[in-house]
Amino acid sequence: MPSKDTHKNLTLKPQDNDRLAKLCGTLDENLRQIESFMDVEISNRGNNFTIRGNEANVPKTSSLIQKLYVISEYEDLTPKQLHMIMSDDFENNNLVDESAESVDDILKCKKISIKPVNKSQKKFIQSMFSNDLVFGLGSAGTGKTFLAVASAVYCLEQGFVKKIFLARPAIEAGEKLGFLPGDLAEKVNPYLQPIYDALNEIAGQSQVNKLLEKKIIEIVPLAYMRGRTLNDAFIILDEAQNTTIAQMKMFLTRIGFRSKTVVTGDLSQTDLPKGTKSGLTDCLEFIENINGVSITEFKSSEVIRHKIVRDIIKEYEKRDK
Repeated sequence: MPSKDTHKNLTLKPQDNDRLAKLCGTLDENLRQIESFMDVEISNRGNNFTIRGNEANVPKTSSLIQKLYVISEYEDLTPKQLHMIMSDDFENNNLVDESAESVDDILKCKKISIKPVNKSQKKFIQSMFSNDLVFGLGSAGTGKTFLAVASAVYCLEQGFVKKIFLARPAIEAGEKLGFLPGDLAEKVNPYLQPIYDALNEIAGQSQVNKLLEKKIIEIVPLAYMRGRTLNDAFIILDEAQNTTIAQMKMFLTRIGFRSKTVVTGDLSQTDLPKGTKSGLTDCLEFIENINGVSITEFKSSEVIRHKIVRDIIKEYEKRDK
């Protein structure tokens, strides 16, 4: 039972019954989820809300509800989205300032709209539209790959690029998988599944399949990029910490005219053989000296998976230090 040290009355404006329905959820299930996570009690009559709890959690819950009301204008609120947003680092005041939010920060794809849930995500999205080469670095679960793929789909739908090119180094995460049967696509699909998952969620599986058939979207292992120059494309290299120095050099020299390139990786999870320097680590030593390059570093506190994942990553970081 939450402590009722204080309370706050909140009126959401403008009043919009559709947005209120999305915010509250079926039978108020979203409000109950917020109550459980924030350790508060919430009651409402229309757009007038009362929040009861301790002095620390009540104002945070008020800010959260206002944020969710803004999001509900553009999209439905699922339990997964709620968990992602609530798992953000409230203690460090990491919420995006809604009053300063720009429409340009919202990726309005045909199927869904994607909105940044913290300051690093906002910076990452802005960087992808204002720079030719962007790096997104940080722990698993911070949304790097998802936002990169969402930006690529948005640029394709808007006609800013003619093609999406997605690459990933094919390397086992500390395991030996042995011989994989099948053609090239069947061999590399296990490595590329996270990218397929993001594409299907953002554009829909049937549309993704059509674009793959027409080769408007290409998903290939990094090794098959040699010799190509990619013009008018949105190019993404995922799991870049698993590239060698030679592979990274080869990838970065594929960039063509009118192209956007995004490199994502987590330097704490390198699966290269012992003693092999990561190509991502190597290029970060000099890449900021080049104009048109931006680097966004995500913190472990910005993990948007289950709260326990964020806590696990923090403990690993403490031990490694």
